[in-house]
Amino acid sequence: MTDLEYGLGKQGSDYGAGDPRPKRTVQFSQVENIYVIRYENINPTGRLFGGQLVSWIDEVAGACAMRHTGLAVTTASIDNLTFRRGAYLGDRVVLLGRMTYVGRTSCEVRVDSYVEDKEGFRRLINRAFLTYVAISEEGKPLDIPYGLEVNSVAEQARWDGALLRRGNRISRKDVGF
Repeated sequence: MTDLEYGLGKQGSDYGAGDPRPKRTVQFSQVENIYVIRYENINPTGRLFGGQLVSWIDEVAGACAMRHTGLAVTTASIDNLTFRRGAYLGDRVVLLGRMTYVGRTSCEVRVDSYVEDKEGFRRLINRAFLTYVAISEEGKPLDIPYGLEVNSVAEQARWDGALLRRGNRISRKDVGF
């Protein structure tokens, strides 16, 4: 059985339980950006245009992946992009990106998007999981030099969820989806 099937959490990766790479923490690569919704960001219904939010999510997740890997990365997939509620003109949208998984050449980033009110209270409006592949100048996959240090129960749960999503992506690829 593979580590993916066992769900070994912080032990598991493409390298197996003996991942020899130095580790970086989730906090090391965490990225937070704030955007204020302007007229050019809204759709005809007066809400934040979904494509704009996807662009911001990809920007935050890419920055997080580059910070962790120290390499150029490219977006390989976006999983589970869920719009929970709208955001409107003048709202502050906060995007928080965190590493959830690091494999041999790919990694996963979770981005939570919030609307923040004047008192600083945040309401979740979107959650997305993005996979990135580290690449050379020629666009070929590169080995990521750092593993991910998992230090809390929440980080462990995110890692295990990433393994499940990775397995789903692999099975969809196998059936041509």
